[in-house]
Amino acid sequence: MDTAELQRTLNEHIEAHVVHHGYTTYMRDYEVVIDVWNGPKSPTTYLRYLFRYCVEARCETFLSMDIWQKSLDERLLDCDTAIDLDGYVWGANYHELYGAELRPKSEAALRWSKAVGIDFHEVHIETNAHDLTLVFSDLEVTEVPVGYAPFVTG
Repeated sequence: MDTAELQRTLNEHIEAHVVHHGYTTYMRDYEVVIDVWNGPKSPTTYLRYLFRYCVEARCETFLSMDIWQKSLDERLLDCDTAIDLDGYVWGANYHELYGAELRPKSEAALRWSKAVGIDFHEVHIETNAHDLTLVFSDLEVTEVPVGYAPFVTG
């Protein structure tokens, strides 16, 4: 997939929530699952962005140290017990997707392309709680069913 097509694909569903991200069970590819909002009368749609041949994945907090300090309370893991608490409510079970941007002059992607002999790309994905940086070769986007559980095997 060329750079322009990758960026178009990444920009398609900016108004979405990230409900899961991490390596697949076989640990080669990295997936980002988003909940796409299609309006109040539309059914929930989950899309799986599968970053194939993911050789680097970095996840860093987007929250300030002050917010982290206020967000250690276990009650913030559940929306029902987080009422009236000061801190980040982890129990919302999603992060707002702020955007995804390709970094076409990525040294890491160029280094991997040269070493492996296939094209690699670097993408930066920003949410309201995490910054993700992935170095990968290809991207597949598919719809997954409601209740998709990426870590359930067999």
